[in-house]
Amino acid sequence: MNKVLLALFTLLSLNTLLAQTKVSGIVVDQKNKPVAYATVGFPGTSEGVITNDDGRFYLESNESRKVLQISFYGYETVEIQLDKAVNYDMNIVLKSVEELQEVKLYSGKTSKKNNPAIDILRKIWARKRKNGLRMFKQYQMDKYEKVEFDMNTIDSAFMKSRIFKGMEFIFNSVDTSKITGKTYLPIFINEAISKVYGDNTKSKVKDELIANKNSGFSTNQQIIAFIKDLYNEYDIYENYLKFYDKAFTSPLSRTGIDVYNYVLADSAFIDKKWCYNIVYYPRRKNELTFKGDFWVNDTTWAIKDINMQVVKSANINWVKEIYIEQQFDVLNDSVFLLTRDYMLTDFALNKKEKSKGVYGKRTTMYQNHVFNRELPDEFYKEKVNYYNEEAYNRSDEFWEENRFEELNKDEKGIYKMLDTLKTNKKFKQLYDLVAILGSGYIQKGNIDFGPIFSTLGYNEVEGIRLRFGGRTYFGPNDRWRIQAYGAYGFSDNKFKYGVSGKYLIDPKSRLIIQGGNRRDIEQIGASLTTTNDILGRSFASSALFVSGNNGNLTNINLTNLSFEIEPIKNLTFSAGYSFRTLVSANETFSLAYYTDLNRTQIKERTTQSEANVLLDYTPRRKTVGYGVERSIVDSPFTRVFVNYTQGLKGVMNSDFEYQRIQLYAKQPMNIGGIGRLDVITELGKTYGYVPLGLMSIVPGNQTYFTIENTFNCLDFYEFQADTYATFQLQHNFGGRIFSRIPFMRKLNWRETVGIKGVYGTISQDNRVINEPSGLIYQAPEDLYWEYNAGIGNIFKVFRIEFAWRGSYIAPGSTNFAIKGAFGFYF
Repeated sequence: MNKVLLALFTLLSLNTLLAQTKVSGIVVDQKNKPVAYATVGFPGTSEGVITNDDGRFYLESNESRKVLQISFYGYETVEIQLDKAVNYDMNIVLKSVEELQEVKLYSGKTSKKNNPAIDILRKIWARKRKNGLRMFKQYQMDKYEKVEFDMNTIDSAFMKSRIFKGMEFIFNSVDTSKITGKTYLPIFINEAISKVYGDNTKSKVKDELIANKNSGFSTNQQIIAFIKDLYNEYDIYENYLKFYDKAFTSPLSRTGIDVYNYVLADSAFIDKKWCYNIVYYPRRKNELTFKGDFWVNDTTWAIKDINMQVVKSANINWVKEIYIEQQFDVLNDSVFLLTRDYMLTDFALNKKEKSKGVYGKRTTMYQNHVFNRELPDEFYKEKVNYYNEEAYNRSDEFWEENRFEELNKDEKGIYKMLDTLKTNKKFKQLYDLVAILGSGYIQKGNIDFGPIFSTLGYNEVEGIRLRFGGRTYFGPNDRWRIQAYGAYGFSDNKFKYGVSGKYLIDPKSRLIIQGGNRRDIEQIGASLTTTNDILGRSFASSALFVSGNNGNLTNINLTNLSFEIEPIKNLTFSAGYSFRTLVSANETFSLAYYTDLNRTQIKERTTQSEANVLLDYTPRRKTVGYGVERSIVDSPFTRVFVNYTQGLKGVMNSDFEYQRIQLYAKQPMNIGGIGRLDVITELGKTYGYVPLGLMSIVPGNQTYFTIENTFNCLDFYEFQADTYATFQLQHNFGGRIFSRIPFMRKLNWRETVGIKGVYGTISQDNRVINEPSGLIYQAPEDLYWEYNAGIGNIFKVFRIEFAWRGSYIAPGSTNFAIKGAFGFYF
């Protein structure tokens, strides 16, 4: 998912029944210091909130409330009479106390021993696998999901901005958030109704879409992918909850006592069930934790209600606030089922109180549960390219009849407002700008021109290089696509090009035919497990600045034809044929070789035909779209890639016969509260002799930026191999260490460490065949390895990485390197 789009969407994207009581303000102590995590509520009700890190709060009720109660452990409880329905900017002072009769108070960090709240927590742990849907072998239920985006913190100056000239009518829909008290303008809504089936004995779940309706950016695949990635499914009973690729410690986690303070605050009947109320808040700042409270039943130890709010200091970018509410209904004496899940996210460029941004709100509701009805295994088999067109064309009457709850005035207004905006010239210009920056293409009719970010490049052979290209685009689900580009180097005065096409023959199995031709300059050996993608990345012009000599470039003429099929979801097979010629693009770099082991003839140009078979398995990968090209939702997923290549000597004057087998595997692992570890392995072997242009070159990295699967301290062509094995361990702690260092907490930096290595050999035949190139061959037979440490999230967008050689250290080698990377990450 393009993270730049999220930031631009925040800046450029364009209610419920009025509450009877509204209150807001700040809670401070006698020294006028904010009291964070104080409980503010209407006594005798379950309506309440917890103050934020700055002691601020906002609370409203649909009922008329006359008393506001504020309490915190270690302070006297305060009750304030409300003479008006609306009371904003209140300043409430709490007085500290040493002791109240018969009540033990907790101030700051609470004890882990003799704490009744933790005793209750342990009972929740013991029963958590026996609550809710887990109690049944199988289950079915109806699901309704509503996602809405709203621009927030709308003020008069914002409304008068020139950007909205000609669109002033949209501000007729401004309202106030029930959670934060801020003004907002609804701009997008998506509704979905589905049927959920689950089998706990087989660990199978199927979500079958019945209907989908949205407004706004309904055809933008990146926006749709962002929405899907934005709201992962989660279970509050799990130890860690994943939001925005971050693992937050659940307040119900077995490790919660290490990061949370817990206090037993109250007990009462809720829906005729006696429940305990536990308030929790973080022990330390800057960690991925929540604050809030929950009600738990005293016999089943099942959660009845819970609210969770991410603390302001949490190390997460572009998100100022996350608020979650879950409600569980009592099915019978022992079964509590989740019936309503509400999540609000305040996306903003910074976390200042008055910063403008976008609310993302999701409401999910469940009903009509059916239990212990077994379905065959075939029913749960996920379809490869399922698209229910009828689900996206349901009538208004269908929605009126099947929504779980009626849309309020503002939600109904979004559909009407967006229909009007789509005819507005100014809005279409803004929409086009967002689409260009998000996709990298400029759309004119049915042609997309770009990608614009590849227009300018540089290398030693071409000098300054200009590149222009385009692709056909009739819609996100096109069954065919043609792409082409042209490039010109101002030093070699040569024109290069690439053209490719692909067609989706069978949508159900994703049977695709594709082919094309490219004539360009390339840095061979920039990747071990390469593909024959005609318009793949050109490493010759990928960087404007490199260190050392990068003139070892090759003129390549590549033609390929292939078929691809996905018989099982996320399991892809492909077979193809390719023909290439390779010749050095620089007179100081030689690709010369003997044509055979008898050294009878020397040639400069390599001519080679190949056939290859490939298997690509990507479990848990999520995609958007149903056409010949799909967008991948930006979630880490496992990948296993196996490729077999057969060199075809004599076919179209091909020079060599050989066999090559390659394996690539990547396994991302979220390790609880200490970040994510990526484990990457590449293996390969070539049987037979081949020239330098067809050998496996250990990928170096002479740019000043990090490139995945390359070695930071290696130059291009420093190591060669025909048999190799590589490994990588890269871990991102996500700021867990820096958050424990007082003077570094506010920086929100994130620590990364890693180690990578390669072992390889070169056969004697390959050494003989490549003698004319003049290259001194060196294989990492003694295991080359390097290690790295980095600091990420600098200014939220930059990461710097330091790398050191662990072996093959020599005076002329790059023994230490500094690399950088830019990116928009949560």
